Amino acid sequence: MDLAGFNSAPAGEVRPMLTACLSVPRWVDTVLAGRPYRSMDALVNAAAAVSPLDPAETRLAIEAHPRIGERAAGWSRAEQSGVDDDAAERFREANAEYEHRFGHVYLVCAAGRDGDELLADLRSRMANDPETELAVAGRELLEIAVRRLRKAVLS
Repeated sequence: MDLAGFNSAPAGEVRPMLTACLSVPRWVDTVLAGRPYRSMDALVNAAAAVSPLDPAETRLAIEAHPRIGERAAGWSRAEQSGVDDDAAERFREANAEYEHRFGHVYLVCAAGRDGDELLADLRSRMANDPETELAVAGRELLEIAVRRLRKAVLS
């Protein structure tokens, strides 16, 4: 879909694509309500400005994401392409520790990052308190959403 199509399509056609970018109804509704966008930059800026996600929104969106290192599908497969089988094995234990501490999967914008870098990030974030970590995850979710939106709406 190009920007003109995004701007002119019925909301019911655009909503599923936006929800696939970020499963947060407030974000989807806000991006839809801002149409028409004059440029791709205007769309991306509007999407990024819907922040911060509140804790309930962050938890909801996290549920739509697979663990780093697991076999992913759709958007997540390409985003996690830097995580090879060796790194995936190391993530199993690290993910379990993270989930035990925070009660949700580790969430990071993985695009363009290798497994070692992601594992180091996970380990450093273990020092966060739960409230801080949920806020970090929310910022990562927005970054992921904007990257996905750029790919879904071609200029």
